[in-house]
Amino acid sequence: MTRIGIIGTGFGGFAAAIELKRAGHHDLVIFEKANEVGGVWRENTYPGAACDVPSPFYSFSYEPNPHWPRRYSQQPAILDYMRGVADKYDLRRHIRFNTEVTSAEYDEQTKQWTVHTSAGEPVELEVLISAVGQLSRPSWPNIAGRETFAGPSFHSALWNHDVDLTGKRVAVIGTGASAIQFVPEIQPQVAQLMLFQRTAPYLVPRLDTEFSAFHHKMFTRVPATQLAERGGWYGVTETMAVAFLYSKQLSKVVEGISRMHFKRQVKDEVLRAKLWPDYPVGCKRILFSSNYLPALEQPNVDIITGGIDAITETGLRTKDGVVHEADVIIYGTGFTATDFLAPMKIRGVGGRDLREEWTEGARAYLGVSVPNFPNLFLMYGPNTNTGSGSIIFFLECQARYISQAVDHTDRLGKPIAVRQSVEDEFDKEVQGRLVNGVWSQCTSWYRNANGRITTNWPGTQREYRRRTAQFNPADYDTV
Repeated sequence: MTRIGIIGTGFGGFAAAIELKRAGHHDLVIFEKANEVGGVWRENTYPGAACDVPSPFYSFSYEPNPHWPRRYSQQPAILDYMRGVADKYDLRRHIRFNTEVTSAEYDEQTKQWTVHTSAGEPVELEVLISAVGQLSRPSWPNIAGRETFAGPSFHSALWNHDVDLTGKRVAVIGTGASAIQFVPEIQPQVAQLMLFQRTAPYLVPRLDTEFSAFHHKMFTRVPATQLAERGGWYGVTETMAVAFLYSKQLSKVVEGISRMHFKRQVKDEVLRAKLWPDYPVGCKRILFSSNYLPALEQPNVDIITGGIDAITETGLRTKDGVVHEADVIIYGTGFTATDFLAPMKIRGVGGRDLREEWTEGARAYLGVSVPNFPNLFLMYGPNTNTGSGSIIFFLECQARYISQAVDHTDRLGKPIAVRQSVEDEFDKEVQGRLVNGVWSQCTSWYRNANGRITTNWPGTQREYRRRTAQFNPADYDTV
């Protein structure tokens, strides 16, 4: 029986483990650096933390939850869902908690992976699956003097709940998906909120609603109603993907909806102009919020767009020379999405270092397989992020594909690796579709330092499902 290792207990790790167990692969070892499951939904506990994809769609298709408290559920409810999945599918017995993977190397003699962890003793496996995701490591801005600030400072993904913000002068750096959620939550309690905005986001209304007892009863007794909600949001997100990728007319419609949202919520024309994006719609992920813009109109909020020159002991100095005094600094600066698999060291055939192989940017066939790294598979790998849909849809596609690959290597009794020519052709196609697309028209976490887009899938969810539906042995070499 093939022994399989999975790194991570987020949605990606769960999707892979469940699919493999369904296929009869039960010799699983799941490595988790923390003491509980959940991935980003365990780590991100900032005020207002929630998913910007509706819960009926941001959940496993085979595990609907008729008891979601809201359409856009918050972090505690999502974490509870994940804990329930871990219990229902008997995943906990496979998990080694408090065990962080530091490195792994492929042994050409034994045809196995040797995994080294913080627990000390190495683990030998026939198959290794990384499910660490793209949004697991906080990104800190390269600002001079960051370590000199005398007051409390922390990243939104590492929220310090011991810091009382009541009556404080709080500086927030960043206006991404996390900031638009926690800013409205902390604004009423702080004395002054200084929001340092480098690039403004496009916003559309968040059509949130509380699911009542009636909803829960309806979803439970007539499951098709929840399926209809899921299908409806699938249609909305596919339409948005088509708009960004293929249709300038549809893009104009999305931009018009956003512009109307701004006009309704921001009456001050000067402030509205400061908050309106200066790049094509869809270049950065469109954000859903109905309370962020009203919070910015409050008298205790200042929007600062001049750029930060340095952080001092008492605050932040902008490029115009003004020092903005602050008691607390919160970094809402996102994640190192393009730094795949770091800080782990992964070595394949001939001692190849995966980080060196990816010097120009991460790449993998279907986002799943890398040449010369036999029986290594990736969940949420390069170019599998979605600019508008649900990543769980992609994870289910990848899990099914990887399960078929594992079945194949199991039948052969030998490792497999994607052919270099197959991966080259795939990468050429993907980058060719991305190079002049909407995501190339601004700076964002979708792109690495070289400008290469290593995160996003250049098509629709439906296309990705079709291309991963059937594992093709001809794409792989037997090692």
